[in-house]
Amino acid sequence: MKYLFFTILSIFIVACSSPEKNPNAKIEIFDESILEIIDIYSEIEELADSISLPEGPVWDKASNSLLFTDVMGNKIYKWNEEEGTKEYISPSGNTGYAPNVNLGLLGGNGLLIDENGDIIVCQHGDRRLAKIENASSNSPNFTTLIDNYEGGRFNSPNDLTYASNGDIYFTDPSFGFFNLETFQFVDSDLKDLDFNGVYKFNVNTKALSLITDQIDLPNGIALSPDEKSLYVNKMAFIDGNRKILKINLESMEMSTFFDGAELPQEDEGNFDGLKVHSSGNIFTSGPGGLLIISPEGKLLGKIDFGTITNCAFDDKEEYLYVTGFVNNPKVYRIKLNM
Repeated sequence: MKYLFFTILSIFIVACSSPEKNPNAKIEIFDESILEIIDIYSEIEELADSISLPEGPVWDKASNSLLFTDVMGNKIYKWNEEEGTKEYISPSGNTGYAPNVNLGLLGGNGLLIDENGDIIVCQHGDRRLAKIENASSNSPNFTTLIDNYEGGRFNSPNDLTYASNGDIYFTDPSFGFFNLETFQFVDSDLKDLDFNGVYKFNVNTKALSLITDQIDLPNGIALSPDEKSLYVNKMAFIDGNRKILKINLESMEMSTFFDGAELPQEDEGNFDGLKVHSSGNIFTSGPGGLLIISPEGKLLGKIDFGTITNCAFDDKEEYLYVTGFVNNPKVYRIKLNM
């Protein structure tokens, strides 16, 4: 009830001061501090439609474009103001490099742009982190960065985040072994690891370390601005518990940062992808749409994009970009306060 009260109060105050404009009904404000970032009058723009499963959005500053993947379509797409949405790299994550069970979630997922402008891809089907030149291609030449832990091939690297020293933190759930028709994970002799890990990989030294094997289904991952904390989204497909976990990278202690049990259970959506704003606030897919959570774990606001998978900011944090789930296969953006 307190969230509803503050939502109504905030909208009432701003609406009274600006009678010519109506707040966007899809934006809920639970704490007025987030109004420094969220413009309640901003409209949601639709950038792309008919993408099977959009994911992995990342801003490419060099070309002033958004790159994103289609996990089911095995492609990377590119969007910008001048050209709109176009197919950019195909295939993206299933090239025959590794054996897989040939189910639907085999394309590329999470994306990064490295210091040289190349693209680093989490590949479900090829079960590796790979790098490719940031250029349009229908016959891409991927370079393997890492494909195993202690000799066991990864499950299907899913999402990743970059640290300033060259470390890449990434999650390795087993969505390459997920059957969308039955909505269940499948058993297979091809699966080498009996856990779904969170890892750290340094692209310069090639050192790989396991951060934790204690999250049953890790997905989205992001660093705090000071790089002392790692946020990991835990999905609910295995045990029914959807939450955001926080790992102290100095002590390696893990705690629940935000518990999805605090949200209405009827709200659709999962803790999938997330990003951290320069303010330290966490923008995450979650039950009810896009949630905005303070560094202290307080829910500040929500934007109803429908069921979504992930989000990203451009380099100036002028816009928030959002990718939709299979029942909402679109890409959106909304203008922020800068």
